[in-house]
Amino acid sequence: MRPRATDLRTCRVRPILALLVLAACATHAAPRTETATNGVGGRSLHLDPLGLRDPLALIEGPEGVVVIDTQFLPSEAERLLVEIARQTDKPVVLALVLHPNPDKFNGADVFRARGIPVRTSAQVRAAIPAVAEKRRRAFLARYAPDYPTTDPVLESFGDTTRTLDVAGLHLTLHVLGRGCSEAHVAVQWNDHLFVGDLGISQTHAWLELGHVDAWMARLDELMALRPAHVHPGRGPSGGAELLSASRAYLADVRARVDATPPDEPRPAAVERLRREVRAAHPDFGYPVFLFGLGAVLDAARP
Repeated sequence: MRPRATDLRTCRVRPILALLVLAACATHAAPRTETATNGVGGRSLHLDPLGLRDPLALIEGPEGVVVIDTQFLPSEAERLLVEIARQTDKPVVLALVLHPNPDKFNGADVFRARGIPVRTSAQVRAAIPAVAEKRRRAFLARYAPDYPTTDPVLESFGDTTRTLDVAGLHLTLHVLGRGCSEAHVAVQWNDHLFVGDLGISQTHAWLELGHVDAWMARLDELMALRPAHVHPGRGPSGGAELLSASRAYLADVRARVDATPPDEPRPAAVERLRREVRAAHPDFGYPVFLFGLGAVLDAARP
């Protein structure tokens, strides 16, 4: 997509890295935080630690701010909006949810209460109720009263890829199928691509659903878009090589699973695979995500 000159002069994108860990993974050390800049048409790409549990990206346009995902806890969504108001004099005009996981959608009603629409694809919206119910069983008692007791209300922008003009920005919302979740959205602005947890950046992959082959297909689709800047759901942003490295990671996982002897007991196989993948990526965060190797193994075995 050819960038519009007005976008390049007046817009900037701000991925904000977390200081704290995802609540579900409190046993893991916090991801690295950093402040850095990359030139973007005379403006800058900023990585600003906010002290939130989850990474978050903002696209600041000439007429407002678009937020990517809404945080794991409502209190964090509240703090986020306060911080945006402190850092920019522009209003938040829209939040986009990239896939159905609570760290993406739990803060939605905080935005809606302030008149900020929260949108996603029809596929992601349809998947949220089942995920929200499952995660409430895991997290509600632990984080009460700071955890949603009802499903978030999101608007659908439809079930196919489309463009959207908002805040003086021209965005393309790519509707994607299964990957780390049952459905995904990737947001493209000029040569920036926001891929959520489909991108693996110095963290292990969320393998709970076992859709490794589908996930690699999603990465092939994203690489075909030829982005210059890729912003993942966790970990540092990078170039297009972040997508190819993500695919290589998943291909390695799949190869190790395929090499598992068919008569190796499942618990032993999962534990061995976990050790192998951790040893292959000793500096990656969130090793707890590798519990999903069991689902990958189940999908591969007849």
